[in-house]
Amino acid sequence: MPVPSAVFRSGVQHILTRWVLPNPGSREFEKAASFHDLQDMQSGCMAYVIPPPPQPSVAVQGSDARFPVRRVFCVGRNYAAHAREMGRDPDREPPFFFTKPADAVVDSGVTVPYPPETGNLQYEIELVVAIGTGGANIPPANVYDHIWGASVGIDLTRRDLQMAARELGRPWDWGKAFDMSAPVAPLVPLQDVPSLEKGRIWLAVNGEMKQEADLADMIWPVRDHISILSRSMALCPGDLVMTGTPAGVGSVVAGDILTGAVDGLPEITTPIGTRAS
Repeated sequence: MPVPSAVFRSGVQHILTRWVLPNPGSREFEKAASFHDLQDMQSGCMAYVIPPPPQPSVAVQGSDARFPVRRVFCVGRNYAAHAREMGRDPDREPPFFFTKPADAVVDSGVTVPYPPETGNLQYEIELVVAIGTGGANIPPANVYDHIWGASVGIDLTRRDLQMAARELGRPWDWGKAFDMSAPVAPLVPLQDVPSLEKGRIWLAVNGEMKQEADLADMIWPVRDHISILSRSMALCPGDLVMTGTPAGVGSVVAGDILTGAVDGLPEITTPIGTRAS
């Protein structure tokens, strides 16, 4: 593994830490599990011209330690009833994916300001799966070996911007990947999760039930869609997968309070604040 060493520079009022790469062919070099491990070692050798951004992370139930977030993948239209309410035929579409930036993740209880440039902010409750062991071309039977834990999250969506982009054949980024658009409740280690295949999933707005379904209603279960995702790119520790939402999505306004859960996982609470300036 890389060896830490201090780098001192005259005229600089701080100490940089770097990581020295093991020599190619050495035993330590051979232990690098993947290309991404080497990337991480190399990035530690760099000095930065601005302070590096904070590491996004998710709380862990019953622990002061947190789960670092690398990327956020989202599965589109993974419940048949929701696909139909969005005007699509769920029986003919393979799973597709979009992403949110890692720093879109916020903890349960954090007030999310009503975002700019939209008049139709909507909620989507989702099971969230956290990847603890990386891999590519993962067989469905082995997917659980790569999962660290699970939680529940809300895919906040600027629906008017998403639909406008869809009509023009453009990416969904402006509708999906905005600031604070991915509230996530504390993660639970996989061994303590009752099931990723069945169990009630629900969301309420101001105490009124809006979404209610079962994980068993997914078109592509967790084993299948994570396996398919891993064929396109290698999954890495720290990746989150938001696994799709059931029917019943709808709009919220400033002052609304969203609550939701999946059976056996911590409940999420997300207040909606006034419009961001």
